[in-house]
Amino acid sequence: MIKEIDIKDRKAAEQVLSVQLPAYKIEAEIIGCADLPPLKDTVAALQITGETFFGYFIDEKLCGAISFKEENGVFDIHRLIVHPEHFRKGIAQKLLNYIELRPMLEKMIVTTGSKNTPAVAFYLKNGFIELEKIEINGSLTITAFEKYL
Repeated sequence: MIKEIDIKDRKAAEQVLSVQLPAYKIEAEIIGCADLPPLKDTVAALQITGETFFGYFIDEKLCGAISFKEENGVFDIHRLIVHPEHFRKGIAQKLLNYIELRPMLEKMIVTTGSKNTPAVAFYLKNGFIELEKIEINGSLTITAFEKYL
């Protein structure tokens, strides 16, 4: 079941962090960058992001989440995370499909680690177009994507 998460609620933010940290730990291993910024997030940091969060729950347990900021019909996806215990179950796809149904949505944008081949393939498979690669530092390059709806 997918439902909105009140990220300002401490328990909800703790749940999101309990999915985010192991998910980004895997991404850090894939791309060879142990210093990924999302690994430094805290409950307090999540609570003040200004992002809208939706979670995928199985038996009331959060298994995945998507967050975004919306401005003028553009959804900027900030995180699409799935707990490693639930990889390969279609959860990321369900979350992305869910927000694509939001009214007033004209375009989605997202970035991911350029070496994160599963994420890059996921976005390309879902009709996103690669815009550019951005070097953050010597060990991290991200790829920006967009999709018009």
